[in-house]
Amino acid sequence: MLLKYFYDEKLAQASYLVGCQETGEAIIVDPSRNIEPYIETAREHGVRIVGATETHIHADFLSGSQELASRLGATLYFSDEGGPDWKYKYATGYEHFYLRNGDVFAIGNIQFEVMHTPGHTPEHISLLVTDGGASIKGPIGIFTGDFVFVGDVGRPDLLEKAVGVRGSSEKMASMMYRSLKQFKKLPDYLQVWPGHGAGSACGKALGAVPSSTIGYEKRTNWALQYENENRFIEALLAGQPEAPPYFSMMKRLNKEGAQQIQRTAVPLRMEASVDIVQEWVQQGMVVDTRPAGDFAAKHIRSVLNIPYNKSFVTWAGWLLNYDQPIYLLATNTDVADIVKDLQSIGLDGIVATMDPCVMELLGESDTRGMKYEEVTWDQVEGAIQTEGIYVLDVRSKAEWEDGHIPQAKHVMLGHLQEQAHTIPHDKPILVYCKTGGRSAIAASLLQTHGFKDVQSLVGGYEEWRKQEKLRTTRDV
Repeated sequence: MLLKYFYDEKLAQASYLVGCQETGEAIIVDPSRNIEPYIETAREHGVRIVGATETHIHADFLSGSQELASRLGATLYFSDEGGPDWKYKYATGYEHFYLRNGDVFAIGNIQFEVMHTPGHTPEHISLLVTDGGASIKGPIGIFTGDFVFVGDVGRPDLLEKAVGVRGSSEKMASMMYRSLKQFKKLPDYLQVWPGHGAGSACGKALGAVPSSTIGYEKRTNWALQYENENRFIEALLAGQPEAPPYFSMMKRLNKEGAQQIQRTAVPLRMEASVDIVQEWVQQGMVVDTRPAGDFAAKHIRSVLNIPYNKSFVTWAGWLLNYDQPIYLLATNTDVADIVKDLQSIGLDGIVATMDPCVMELLGESDTRGMKYEEVTWDQVEGAIQTEGIYVLDVRSKAEWEDGHIPQAKHVMLGHLQEQAHTIPHDKPILVYCKTGGRSAIAASLLQTHGFKDVQSLVGGYEEWRKQEKLRTTRDV
């Protein structure tokens, strides 16, 4: 048996290639949209990809199953659980099998047994894997998708928050409790291969270790310690992170099917021109991907800054519109990767790109240019105390509830686009987050909404806490 692990750090998403070396066949479990790494790995190991399977209809990334079926002729193995609303509608266009609890299918000598494990979603399945070529018969491990993670379990509230099924969170949490009771009955030695790692929004306390065992999770996973269903439901629903709005789009595309990447238009590469960027602003959304400090010092009016780092895909999903054209200010070396990252969540409408050197064309007095201030706590403390500045906290709800600057108001960054109109224009705006990354995006977003005097707090809430501790020590 051949097992290869693939991990997308920007999505905190894991997928797997499982191959039978004797027959030269392989299947991809929970594939991402970019299937090239699977094809390359299969070629390196002398196997061909004949199948694709998914533990559930994903909400946080665009699946690659349709790409594998259309390009390689892979057979699709999808869940038939959860009722008529949870069927993969596009599967009928390809060779496919629908799977129910207890079903078994094989790729070469590798057997997969289906366990229906609802809780994260109604149709969710897990796959017990048995190596038919091993001397000892019985499963070696289980692909758990978004059912059980290392140190956590899948959130049950996305059906309500992302899809809009009112009142479903408690029902799904109850299903999760019953699914976990079945999980606990599995042998301790089984390996656990989850669909996500730390940083995913599909849970609230995911570990960074890529795999685990049934026995280890039974001992250490907080969610497996409950014997009372009501207390479990209460604990599971508490503190779940906000659900990005693009999750509902991912659900729809992954159920109905998306266009093939090869059919998406290649973005135009434009020569540096401030006038062209201003035209872009009128036509769609322009994203400057430079580091926050560079953007703060000089940028073109009405352009949004989402720095190209590990959080780029997350905030692109929160803040970009699927119905509007997207234009990028990005270096030649980054363009291909940025386009690929946006396509991973179905943002295919990238029309054109331009090098950020266009900023060099802005003169000091050019009204098409803007900046915002990055300020330290000692620079703004006085204005905050006299209420001469509006303090805006853009962290998550859980972070806010755990503590915040007393004078602050709260709007989570992902909701700032639709709530910007609630913020007054009669004072300078000081934005802060935990350490400064999200507040930089927020500062640029506020400027696109017409706020002129915007400042970002260097070091964010952590710096404020540090200064408060120093002040307390001095007072003592």
